[in-house]
Amino acid sequence: MQDRGLAAYIAELVGTFFLVFVIGTVVSLYLAVGGQAQFGSDFAVIGLVQGFVLFLLVTTLGGVSGAHLNPAVTLAASLMKKIEGVDAVVYVLAQLSGAVLGALAVKGLLLDEGMAANYGALDVSPLLASNFAGMIVEAIGTFLLVLAVVAVALNEKAWREWAPLTIGLTLGFLVMIFGPLTGAGFNPARWFGPALISEEWGGVWPFLVGPIVGGILAVLFFKFVIEAGEPKGKPEHTPGT
Repeated sequence: MQDRGLAAYIAELVGTFFLVFVIGTVVSLYLAVGGQAQFGSDFAVIGLVQGFVLFLLVTTLGGVSGAHLNPAVTLAASLMKKIEGVDAVVYVLAQLSGAVLGALAVKGLLLDEGMAANYGALDVSPLLASNFAGMIVEAIGTFLLVLAVVAVALNEKAWREWAPLTIGLTLGFLVMIFGPLTGAGFNPARWFGPALISEEWGGVWPFLVGPIVGGILAVLFFKFVIEAGEPKGKPEHTPGT
């Protein structure tokens, strides 16, 4: 279990700040609003930008804090005993603080333009039948995102060099698919910052319960399927073979 310290906490705060700031900015600029918003928005751009920024942050901050930037990822790492309980709590507090600061920065730069999109706040689309359906979408997306983290970044037998690209691409394509349905949060901190600043909470529980359930299921799937099916001992292959 890796020791964490002040540098790791700062990395989580700063990393989540930039994650939420970039997401809030691209959503404010490219999300169409109104009755047909789901069909007028450019979710390809929104998804690619989110994937790119997560790839950058995991690459640059991964060696300092693991670049969780997401309470669901921190929960998964805690369940896998990759982080102490106290450190996990501080991580989550740093992530929530960074998310609020990121949303404030979006509001400061794009006061009028961002207001229409609630500075990137999440909400369950009328395309879905209920908030329960929104929770399912958030759980599925978080499951895949956290699975990418635990199966590659936290797995000693995986090609860890591929972790930043794998995680970034996973978020990118998930936003392209699920963005029109819930905004594609998959991250309680990413939901909390814009929700607090815009006072648009999106029903609250789908964006809390969904990521928690998805993160736990991802750990269970990794433990009982992926890890159980991997050969014993250190991997003999190298990337590119």
